[in-house]
Amino acid sequence: MADPMIGRPFAMPMLKDFIPKKLQPWLYLVCAVIFQLVNTIYMGSISQMVGSTGLMREDITFIFLCGVVGVAMPFPVLFRMKFRFTNRSLELFSVGGMIICILLTLALFNFTDAHVTLPLLCLLSFVCCYLKLMATFEIFSNIQLWMTPRRDFRIFFPLLYIVVLGDMSGGAWVSSQLTYFGDSWQTMQWFVIALLLVVWLFLWTCTRHFRFMRPLPFLSIDWLGGVLWSVTLLELIWLFHYGEYYNWWDSRLWRGVVVATVITAYFAVSRMRHIHHPYIDPKAFRYKTLLPILGMFAVAEVMNATPQVLQNAFTGSIAHWGMMTTAPLNLITIVGNVTGCLFCLWWMKMTRQAYTRLLTIGFALLLSYQVAMYFIVYPGLNFEMLIVPTFLRSFGYTIFFVTMTLYLEELMPFQHFFMGLTICGFIRNGLLSTMTESIYAFLLRYHIMDNLVSAHPYTPEMSLLTGIKQLYGVTCMGGCFFLLLLMLWHVSPVRSTLKHLPYWGKLGHEMRKELGR
Repeated sequence: MADPMIGRPFAMPMLKDFIPKKLQPWLYLVCAVIFQLVNTIYMGSISQMVGSTGLMREDITFIFLCGVVGVAMPFPVLFRMKFRFTNRSLELFSVGGMIICILLTLALFNFTDAHVTLPLLCLLSFVCCYLKLMATFEIFSNIQLWMTPRRDFRIFFPLLYIVVLGDMSGGAWVSSQLTYFGDSWQTMQWFVIALLLVVWLFLWTCTRHFRFMRPLPFLSIDWLGGVLWSVTLLELIWLFHYGEYYNWWDSRLWRGVVVATVITAYFAVSRMRHIHHPYIDPKAFRYKTLLPILGMFAVAEVMNATPQVLQNAFTGSIAHWGMMTTAPLNLITIVGNVTGCLFCLWWMKMTRQAYTRLLTIGFALLLSYQVAMYFIVYPGLNFEMLIVPTFLRSFGYTIFFVTMTLYLEELMPFQHFFMGLTICGFIRNGLLSTMTESIYAFLLRYHIMDNLVSAHPYTPEMSLLTGIKQLYGVTCMGGCFFLLLLMLWHVSPVRSTLKHLPYWGKLGHEMRKELGR
């Protein structure tokens, strides 16, 4: 059934009449941009936080990763929220919740023993980013027909990720600048709180309650299943993130978390298989296309993990560049993200070529970063020489990411698409990046020690440099093999199901029937 709103003038009835109609979607878009800046902590100020909070770098990074997991988990309940509450209620609740989470985080850091409050800091990071995703979904679900009047996701996804990916990179740059010039890591938090207060005031004064259908009963949501899946994913991330610190199996705590992970995963899977409305429908795992999609997401995350370990090791320990020296690389990343999204938009709408060709282009650009870094890293490297490789990496990763998301939507029915996003989030939102970064860090330390005890007269710095080049070389060889597979894999464009996407009212009625069974 076609959406009855398609072909009609775009309208936002949840906004009051005194706001000019042409300005209404732009105001919501600004809100979405602000939401992408929200977090309880920021990696751009991690050095300052380590020095002032008493927490280890591993602790602060894990708090951040809890937020990354929080972004992946709301997808199965987004439509249930939308069909139960009004846009005004959801946005006011989400924005208010994000403000409270950030304020509580700042308050907890004032305690002398921050390790006692570490679990609460992790919980606040998770909840804050959970609410951020809910608010972002509400924003874009209401301006979707403004962005693409025919509700074509080949247009919607590239435009969406211009905001999401570009703003995420922009947040890292903004946080580093505010931390430096504000002389405090809390400056970014207070800046975001101020922006959220402006958004909350706008929503309070300029929006009204509007319903397009009778509210859906707020029942049969498997909250316990959502908690079990979230805890399982966080436990897996914890194992790889802290593995090197606790010396893996030699630690009793690490072994205990392994046992806890197995138990939690067992209950999550068992509950998914035996209740009527699980948080993640087991039918979503039965699509033959899901496994190769997960595999390609995994390969992309492996390739994208090298800057966090190898490049940072080079810039910090060999080039001796500080935070303000490397911060402009975030701006280059933004340019790459935006350019990649625009390239996807042009490719999908103008060329109408097979998506696998676009995947090949994206991965080839991602691989070109690894090749470039293998050849250019040396002690006298100029900062300007990193500009092109950084752009190619962000450009290629964006192409690959956007294309795979669209490919996932087209190969899975709409009722399971958001389940598929959560499943893919298990791979890309924290788990694979943490695993690969941990493996790269372990292999780098191994190569450093191996080079030091070799017959060559290596200094510690040369041993580190050689280890970095060795791992970049291994990554290049693995990437070349995968690129060859992509070049040999030709799949015709899948007929898009997006033009037949049910409108919200129709989808709500179908969900009501499903709940009544």
